[in-house]
Amino acid sequence: MTSAERRAYNQRQHAENRRQLVADRGPRGIAELWWDEARKIARHRAAQGDEEAWNDLARTLSNYCTRYSA
Repeated sequence: MTSAERRAYNQRQHAENRRQLVADRGPRGIAELWWDEARKIARHRAAQGDEEAWNDLARTLSNYCTRYSA
């Protein structure tokens, strides 16, 4: 196994272990996973020169906060 393959395998294992741990926390744990995944995607896209993912995430969060704020 190359170092890149080992790194990818370890990342998948870590993600799966984390999914199992937070699943017990219910919707809060699931929301945390989605939040982490959204930031990961936005960072990755930004590193490729595409800031639109950050803009979209900001709009989505703004809409959510507006909908549920008191």
